Amino acid sequence: MTLPRLALAVIGDEIGPTLDEMISFCAEHDVRRLDMRTVGGRSLMGMTLDEVAGISRTIEKAGLKVPTFVSPLLKWPAAGKEMPDGKVDFAFDPTTCPIEDPLAHAFDVAAVLDARRLRVFTHLRYPGYQPLDLVPQFERLADLAGAYSIDLEIENEPVCNVGSVAELAAFFGDFPEPRPGTLRPLIDIANSWSIGAPPGDADIDALARHADAIHLKDRDMTAKRTVPLGDGDIPWADELRRLLRGVKVPEVLASIETHCPSDGRNATARSVAALRRIAGEIGVEVV
Repeated sequence: MTLPRLALAVIGDEIGPTLDEMISFCAEHDVRRLDMRTVGGRSLMGMTLDEVAGISRTIEKAGLKVPTFVSPLLKWPAAGKEMPDGKVDFAFDPTTCPIEDPLAHAFDVAAVLDARRLRVFTHLRYPGYQPLDLVPQFERLADLAGAYSIDLEIENEPVCNVGSVAELAAFFGDFPEPRPGTLRPLIDIANSWSIGAPPGDADIDALARHADAIHLKDRDMTAKRTVPLGDGDIPWADELRRLLRGVKVPEVLASIETHCPSDGRNATARSVAALRRIAGEIGVEVV
């Protein structure tokens, strides 16, 4: 059985805060895709479209594509819920959005970047959450996704209501049929491992048929910290093989989300090399 190829991307601010650092890394390591989230420590969600357009022109001039706007969409409390205690990485205050409708602004930003995917979360975790709680919000997002011809990639994130791969499968399983084709799972296997919930076969099988993107990082389970891909305890060769066997598209976007801020550029370089090595071991092409 021929497995889908992997389209390698890196998340820019995992390398460094400036656009120059992101672009020079891609040139150095033969990476042609740059997923965008922040520049200079500022979320693109908090920028005007003119500011985003300037960033987009610079990326295009460098010969790079932006497959995904890695937005913080819905990485904030649901209506009537309080912000949890402690710092939440890359959370967003929707009141700081340049326009009143942050959902529409996220799609506008993605369109300006010419990104065909938009990452979204599931609100910060609260007691008593049920998958059906999210359906009204995601029905509107699905309408926007259809209008903009942009796929909505729903990521499992531990601080959010959908934190594990199993919870992501439960959300997709509970969404009313017919489920919009613009809603896709952005599977983060390492996030699931980090909370002691390695994905089961049934959950991977349920999601893989809808998936066209994955985030990649690794985890030292003993030290409870994120490490460069290939340096941790996650059996990535097995996990990739298992996932790709169920994927229906010929190409999966494989985006490196290093999460090693103390040594971002080097850790991302090691992760890129590890992905190419692991893909070679399982007979998958990286493009």
